[in-house]
Amino acid sequence: MSYDPGALDAALAAAVGDDRALIADLRIAFLESAARQIDLLGRARCDANWHLAAWRLKGLAASFGLTSLMAQADEAAESAPGDPRILRRLQATLAVLEQG
Repeated sequence: MSYDPGALDAALAAAVGDDRALIADLRIAFLESAARQIDLLGRARCDANWHLAAWRLKGLAASFGLTSLMAQADEAAESAPGDPRILRRLQATLAVLEQG
């Protein structure tokens, strides 16, 4: 699966136009929220908390049209709580988005 960090910026620009300051603020808010959900996934010890964090991450990704992240969140929701492989992939995806 490939990740296009530019897709986040494109979605933000489509939503708010050319206001670079607003785009930067929204980008930071998105990244912080995604990091929070991934952290919650990492700390989840039961199915309910794991699924809730995965679904919130999927909804956040959907809000910005990040289909690859949505697919990963779906995969997380179908996995066992604490799956280290899923957590590593989500953290790597977030790192790519942060660099973009």
